[in-house]
Amino acid sequence: MTGETFKLAEGFFRFEALGKRDVKGKKESINVYRAIAPSTRRTRFDVSTERGLTPFVGRKRELELLLDSFERAKTGRGQAFSIVSEAGMGKSRLLYEFRKSVANEDVTFLEGKCLSYSRGVGYHLVIDLLKANFDILKGDGDAEIRAKVKRGLKTLGLDESLTLPYFLELLSVKNSGIDKVPMSSEAKKNRIMEAVKQIVLKGSEIRLLILAFEDLHWADKTSEDILKYILESIPGVRVLMLFTYRPEFVHTWGGRSYHNQITLNRLSNRESLVMVAHILGTEEIDSDLEDLILDKTEGVPFFIEEFVESLKALRVIERKDSKYHLAKDIQNVAIPSTIQDVIMARVDSLPEGTKELLQTGSVIEREFSYELIKQVTGIPEQELLSQLSLLKDLELLYERGIYPQSTYIFKHALTQEVVYDSILTKRKKVYHKKIARAIEELYKDTIKHYYVMLAEHFTDGENYEKGATYSKLTSKRAERTGSLNEAINYALKRVSCLEKLPRTDSLINEIIHLRTILGLFMIDMLHFKKAQEIIAPIVELTLKGSNNKRIAQILTIIGTREFVVEENFPKAFGHLEEALRISKKTEGIGTLAVASYWLGCAQAYNCDFEEAGVNIGRSEKIQRETKIPWREAALKNLLSFLVYYNQGRIDLAHETNRQALRIADESGDIYSKTFAYCCQGVSCFDRGSFQQALEFLSLGREFSKKLGQYWWEPGSNHFLGEVYFETGQYQKAKDHYHKAVTLFDQYGNWPSANILSKIGLVRAQILNSEKDFKIETLYRYISAAKTKVYKGEIRRYMGEILLNIDDHHISEAEDWIKKAIEANSRNGMRWHLAKSRVLYAEFFKRKGDTSKAGKQLSAAIKIFKECGADGWVEKYEKELASLP
Repeated sequence: MTGETFKLAEGFFRFEALGKRDVKGKKESINVYRAIAPSTRRTRFDVSTERGLTPFVGRKRELELLLDSFERAKTGRGQAFSIVSEAGMGKSRLLYEFRKSVANEDVTFLEGKCLSYSRGVGYHLVIDLLKANFDILKGDGDAEIRAKVKRGLKTLGLDESLTLPYFLELLSVKNSGIDKVPMSSEAKKNRIMEAVKQIVLKGSEIRLLILAFEDLHWADKTSEDILKYILESIPGVRVLMLFTYRPEFVHTWGGRSYHNQITLNRLSNRESLVMVAHILGTEEIDSDLEDLILDKTEGVPFFIEEFVESLKALRVIERKDSKYHLAKDIQNVAIPSTIQDVIMARVDSLPEGTKELLQTGSVIEREFSYELIKQVTGIPEQELLSQLSLLKDLELLYERGIYPQSTYIFKHALTQEVVYDSILTKRKKVYHKKIARAIEELYKDTIKHYYVMLAEHFTDGENYEKGATYSKLTSKRAERTGSLNEAINYALKRVSCLEKLPRTDSLINEIIHLRTILGLFMIDMLHFKKAQEIIAPIVELTLKGSNNKRIAQILTIIGTREFVVEENFPKAFGHLEEALRISKKTEGIGTLAVASYWLGCAQAYNCDFEEAGVNIGRSEKIQRETKIPWREAALKNLLSFLVYYNQGRIDLAHETNRQALRIADESGDIYSKTFAYCCQGVSCFDRGSFQQALEFLSLGREFSKKLGQYWWEPGSNHFLGEVYFETGQYQKAKDHYHKAVTLFDQYGNWPSANILSKIGLVRAQILNSEKDFKIETLYRYISAAKTKVYKGEIRRYMGEILLNIDDHHISEAEDWIKKAIEANSRNGMRWHLAKSRVLYAEFFKRKGDTSKAGKQLSAAIKIFKECGADGWVEKYEKELASLP
C-alpha cells in the first residue's frame, strides 16, 4: 500500500512521496512527488467525469452516512457499509461521490470489481486487491510481479515465508514456491485468507485503508469467504470496507454492529426532473413531456438518462423557444416502455457494423481490450476506431487507458446484459468461438491468465473438446489455490463438455473416473445427495465392469448415502463391507482408506464400537503413513468422537483429541481444525469442563461455517445447546438447538441426529417455562429415529421433558428413563448411561424417595469415575452429599 494515485490531464498516474520542499520566496512548504508509472486503478466514473455527470441528486443522506463511517474508521473503529439496489439505481455513482469527497484525505483506496464470469474464478476480488496493492500492471512479467510483491511485503513488514508463495500463486507467477509447502487445499485456502488479512491490517497501520468491492452478486465463493474473514478482523483498526450489490445477493457475514446497509430507493419526481433538466440543458420542459418521462422511468436514475437520450434519438422531442416539447403525437410513435426497450431502441438505431461491434463486445464481457476486439472483429484500424468513437459519443461505452492499450467498458452492466440477450443463440455461438480463438492467439504467452474465459467461451461456442481442456486447467488451478468450490464447478463443467463429445472407450473411462472422483470428494465434504447425483449416470456401467478399484469407490459412495441420508443400515453394510473386501484386494491404499473410514463410521452409528475402532484406525494409520496430516487429524478426531466418546472412554477421547488438535494447528487447514476444535469441545463437555467446552465449540462452529461441511455446523450448535442446558442457560440452549435443527433440515443428513436436536429444543423450552408443544409430535419423532447411537439419548430427553411438564406425567417419565437406561446399557454407551441414572435419581427425588435417589446417583458417580469424567463426578458427589 505504497504510492498515491493522482489524476492529471493526461490520465491517472502513481506517485512516490519525496517529502516537503521549501518554495522560494514563500513561507509555506509543499509536498513533492515523483511519478512512478501510469495507474490502472480507475472506475468507469473516473472516465465519465471527463464528459460530465448528471447532478448528484437524492443521495445526500446516503453520502453523509458513508462519510460518518469514514470518520469513525479514522479513529480506529473499523466500519463496513453495503450499498444495495436494483440495477441502475446509482450504486457506483454513490461510491464515486464518496471517493471524490475523501480525495484530499490521507487514505489508501483500493478497489475490486466482480464481472459476470468471475463467479467461476477463484479469488477474483482478492487478485484485484493484490494487483492494486502492489501496483501490478497488465504487462508485468513474472520477474516484475515477484519484485513488486517482495518490495511491498518489505514495506508492510510482513514475513515473506508466510505470504509470498500464496500471493505469487494467486497472481499466476511460475515457481511461486507453493508446491514446497506440504498441505491440503483447505490449508492453502486458510493461509491465503490469513495472508490477505495481514496486508489489510498492516496497511491500515500506515494510513486509513478503504476497500471498495463492486457487484458482489457476481462474486466467487472464495472471495466472499475472504471478505467475511477480513470483515471479522476490522473492528479495532483503521479500515472502511464498502460493498455494492443487487438485492438477490445474500451475504454470509451475518449481523455486525460495525456493518451497516444502505438501500438506494427510486428518486422522487422532483429529483427525477432535476436530472432531466441537466440532460436537456434547460429547466424549461413542457408538462406533458415531464409527465411522460416520470411515468415511464419511475425514478430509476439510469433509466431516466437512457430514456431521455432515446427520445432525442427518435426525435420524439424538440426544443422550441428554449423549451422542450413533444414533437410528435405519442400515439403514433412506439415509445420504449421498459429499460430493456430503451437500450435496444438506441442499439437498433446504430449503423449495422457499429451495432455488430457492440454485440461482439457484449459477448466478451462488461470490459474488453482494444487489442482483443480488434483481433476478434478483424475490422481495419481506422474503421474500428471510428466505430468505437461513435459508441463513446453515444455513451454506450467508456474508454480507459491510452491507445493502443485501451480498455472499453459498457456504461452500465445492464447495457451489456441487454445487448448480449438480444443476440440470436446461433449467432452467440459464432461470437464465442471467435473470441476464444482470438484469446488463444493473442495471449498465448500468458494463456494461464485466461483459462476461465477460454473455458466459458469454448463451452458456450460448443467447442466441447477445448471447453473440457480449459475447464480441467481451471479446476486444477483452483484446487491448487484451495478454491474447492470452483474446482468442483469446473470439474462438473468438464464432465458436461466430455459427455457432448463422440463416445469412445477412452472417453467413457475418463468420464467414469472423473464422476467417481467428484463423488468421493463430495462425500468427504458430507454432501451425500450431490455425490449420489454425480455418480448416478455411471453406477450401472461401473458395477458391471472389471475395474475393482472403481467398483469399491462407487460402492462406498452408495453405502454412505444409505446410512447417512436413508438410515438403512443393512443396505449400507452390504455396500460398504463389499467395498472393503474389494479394496483389500486392490493395490490402491487410498481406496482402502476411504472404504475403511466410511464402514467404521456406519459401525459406530450402529453402536458396533470395537469394529468401528478397527476400521477407522486402519484408515488413520494409512493417512499417517502417507503423510497427509489434515486427514490424519480428522480421523483421530473421528476415533475420539464416534468410538471413544460413545463408549465412555473420556480420558482416551480427550488425549486423542489433543493429539489431533496439535496436528491441525501445525497443518493450519480449516478442515482438520473444524474437526479438532469441535471434538475437543465435546470431550471437554464429557469431562465436565463447561467453560473450555464453550470456547472450543464456539471456535469449531466458526471453522465449520467457513468449511461448509454438513455435519459439524449443525453438530457444533447441538453440543453448544447441551453445554448451555447443563449450565442452566435455557434460552441460549434453545437458540443453538434451533440452529442445529434448521441446518439439519437444510442439509437432509442424519435424520435421527435432527430428531435428537428437535427433542432437545423442546426440553430447553420446558425448562425455560414454555409449555406450548404437542406431545404427540414428540412420539412421532421418536418412532422415526432409526440410528442406534441416538436411541438412549432421545429416550432420556423424553423422560426429562415428561418429568418437568407437570405432576401428571411422572409415571410416564419413569418408563422413558428406564428405556434410556436399557438402551445405553445394551449399546455399551457408558457415559450416557451415567447421565440416564442421574435423571432417574431426579425422578426419585421428585417422588420423595431419597434412598433410591442416592443409589442412582452413586451408580452414576461410579460410572463417571470409570469414564474419567471428573467434572461430573465432582458435581454429583456434591448433590449426593446434599441429600437428606
